[in-house]
Amino acid sequence: MKPIPMPARLLAAVLLSVPATQGMAATLRLNQFDAWTRADADGNGGLTREEAHRMPRLARHFDAIDGNGDGVITGAEVRAWRQATRRSQRAAKELAGSKGLDEILRIADGDGDGALSRAEFSQGLPRFARRFERLDLDHDASLSRAELGLWLARLRGARRSKQP
Repeated sequence: MKPIPMPARLLAAVLLSVPATQGMAATLRLNQFDAWTRADADGNGGLTREEAHRMPRLARHFDAIDGNGDGVITGAEVRAWRQATRRSQRAAKELAGSKGLDEILRIADGDGDGALSRAEFSQGLPRFARRFERLDLDHDASLSRAELGLWLARLRGARRSKQP
């Protein structure tokens, strides 16, 4: 029996793994749909705060997901929240990586006063919103250039210490 060349074996492995990957993605979507259906006790297609407790991640972020504030989250609101979360994570990676203080202020400082209020910080950098209290060293309900500079320095220092 003639051995199968390595490139042919690699190609076969890739081609055989694609359907498995697609099947796993379909299973994940089905599992999410099943979980949503089980959580939706009244069957109206949306989840109240109480119903969302059956899906812990959604329950933790209920207020952020409930875009219209009606006390019910819908599939569309969850999709919009996930997209916004992904965008903010990408933006946060970029900011923490190479962008400086001026870039953060350009993105998030809506009123142009050189400092970030809680609302500006939460809207411009939602991934970091829960850190506002820790970053506001003088507790004046805004982040000054100095406070933001210290935060960036800590982020960069932590990043450098993880590099080999």
